[in-house]
Amino acid sequence: MSANDAPRVQQPSAPHDSAFLKACRREPVPHTPVWFMRQAGRSLPEYRKVREGIPMLESCMRPELVTEITLQPVRRHGVDAAIYFSDIVVPLKAIGIDLDIKPGVGPVVERPIRTREDLAQLRDLTPEDVSYVTEAIGLLTRELGATPLIGFAGAPFTLASYLVEGGPSRTYENAKAMMYGDPELWADLLDRLADITAAFLKVQIEAGASAVQLFDSWAGALAPVDYRRSVLPASAKVFQAVAGYGVPRIHFGVGTGELLGLMGEAGADVVGVDWRVPMDEAARRVGPGKALQGNLDPTVLFASTEAVEAKTREVLDSAKDLEGHIFNLGHGVMPSTDPDALTRLVEHVHTQTAR
Repeated sequence: MSANDAPRVQQPSAPHDSAFLKACRREPVPHTPVWFMRQAGRSLPEYRKVREGIPMLESCMRPELVTEITLQPVRRHGVDAAIYFSDIVVPLKAIGIDLDIKPGVGPVVERPIRTREDLAQLRDLTPEDVSYVTEAIGLLTRELGATPLIGFAGAPFTLASYLVEGGPSRTYENAKAMMYGDPELWADLLDRLADITAAFLKVQIEAGASAVQLFDSWAGALAPVDYRRSVLPASAKVFQAVAGYGVPRIHFGVGTGELLGLMGEAGADVVGVDWRVPMDEAARRVGPGKALQGNLDPTVLFASTEAVEAKTREVLDSAKDLEGHIFNLGHGVMPSTDPDALTRLVEHVHTQTAR
């Protein structure tokens, strides 16, 4: 079956009544909702075409381009939610941090933050700094209609890791050295990043985002005791800052099986689970009162359709008793994934879980 031939689940009349937002609120759903991290990305040929010759950060600042890229997976796959196309370093760039996203490398910071004097680089973020976000979300919500839009931001720890290391890292030795060796500087750094992140999420919510996700991509590098002491307060500050808007708040990290309870404790309504922990065990670790999101291994999509469906059934069976479940991958869509495999996966989950 081609992407264009795949059946589409009937959509509700307003985002509030969507399967995605109902699952976030742990309400009964007509089917398990599906969306994918990095669903608008390099796996889609139409994405590569519209991005051709345009640097990543520049593409995040063009409202009409952002709108088109965000809509592409909704059109192609029939997912239950769109996620705003951006990058976690956009708010840092917006406040004047000298950084760039280098192909094949990732974000690279010209002047890493290593001393208290370096904190001066982090000024407050204002809506005017990211006016293109407000414009793009306005365009998107008109196009999406009843399909919810998820806003997102990088969590303070992950942003701090990039800023202190100067770029991607496997060991985070500079960030951890600051965290252990100068805890006051570390706390002040994360507190400032929490304010910037909260401001960025507020802009997205006020422009029309129906939910927000906080990506703490690198939190899995931490022991629970260090996460509780040195990271949780800043993440909690972000979630508390947007609590009054009443939109669902999702918290996701990679390799965070040992942190799931703490990530829920930080204030999320929905906790994202990677593929390393079964959903029923994740629910036990998180505790009651939270919906869960996940958690098919992204590499499963390179196997046969029969294998994908078998592994998908494992996830759905493990999640069958959850208070609320949003089907997602355990991390982002890999660039070489066949888009038709994603379309088939959405259809399969919708079919298998139809109430």
